[in-house]
Amino acid sequence: MGEVAMDDYEVVIIGAGICGLATAVALQKKGIKSVVMERSEALRNITGAAIGIRQNGWRALHQLGVADVLRRTAINIKRERIVGLDGGKQQEMPMKGEIRCLRRKDLIDTLYAALPPTSVKFGCELESIKLDPNTTKPVLRFIDGSFITPKVVIGCEGGKSIVANFLNLKPTKMFPLCGVRGLSNYPNGHPFDQEFARFRKDNNLVGRIPMDNNLVYWFCAHPYFPKDDRIWEDPEAIRQSTLALLSDYPQEVKEMIEIADANSLSFTRLRYRAPWDLLRGTFCKGRVTVAGDAMHVMGPFLGQGGSAGLEDAVVLARNLAQMGLDNVEEAFNLYVKERRMRVVRLSLQTYFTGMLLGASSRLKQFMYVVLLSLLFRNSSGHVDYDCGSL
Repeated sequence: MGEVAMDDYEVVIIGAGICGLATAVALQKKGIKSVVMERSEALRNITGAAIGIRQNGWRALHQLGVADVLRRTAINIKRERIVGLDGGKQQEMPMKGEIRCLRRKDLIDTLYAALPPTSVKFGCELESIKLDPNTTKPVLRFIDGSFITPKVVIGCEGGKSIVANFLNLKPTKMFPLCGVRGLSNYPNGHPFDQEFARFRKDNNLVGRIPMDNNLVYWFCAHPYFPKDDRIWEDPEAIRQSTLALLSDYPQEVKEMIEIADANSLSFTRLRYRAPWDLLRGTFCKGRVTVAGDAMHVMGPFLGQGGSAGLEDAVVLARNLAQMGLDNVEEAFNLYVKERRMRVVRLSLQTYFTGMLLGASSRLKQFMYVVLLSLLFRNSSGHVDYDCGSL
């Protein structure tokens, strides 16, 4: 881990993903020094290939001071098109607010560049966390045997969070679905409009979003069929399995998968934290809290997982700055109070949408359609949220 003065560990953030880096940037803007502990030896830029940012996420990025830089890396999506391949129905609608699909690498690198050079410590894998019975400070022990006792700990290490386990949050659950993601480059330019196109047949869904004039991000969500997980570590196995699954899809979809960059291909079981667990969960204990996927990992069906983590960063830093590090527990309670119902509603809408896609019967499909219609009359209302200023 290296020699660092203990003062550098007043605020420790676990995980240098999108939310962890965004939280460090937000705290820095409020004059609060932090250090990010990352288990990998370098920034984790590849997983997921790209990420869609809706207008609520752009509001958060504006507060972090990086929105203008990132806007230059991706085009604005103007409309949404849904194609039902079962019956040939097609629906088009204007896209509500700003949405751009960013390379995950661009977002991670931009947030990292906004921090002082020594803000992220690599090769620091957290093993356990507990509270010192005498000082009530959190004690972090790392895999290499080292330990530190910071004033504040913020867990941003994703859905398999050790910090979330310390807070006794219920285990995450699996959708009956999995996701394949990739990037496809068209050297002479792709033929697609500035639209988010979705193609659905049976329980399979393919989404396509242009990132610029040459690069296209796509994903495929489909029912999970147990196989030897080692198969999914082979990009060509992922490609061929996806092509076989979508053999009767339009040629433009199959070509997009055929030319995808092998290094961008990934296969993921889709995981979520149950909305009812979010409603009752304890998201802070003393000087320890969680943010991003460590708090509210959700399916990709609304495109809000990353944006929700950016919102967390702004709200958390604002409350810490207002209350000060001497009143951390009160600051964390205010943060959780402000975020709880926002993430519950996002997670509930995402949950119903994912279960609708994976429903095995018409009765279940009807049930989820009714629930979505009753609880979320404005299906795109989630993009109207404003996390406020730092």
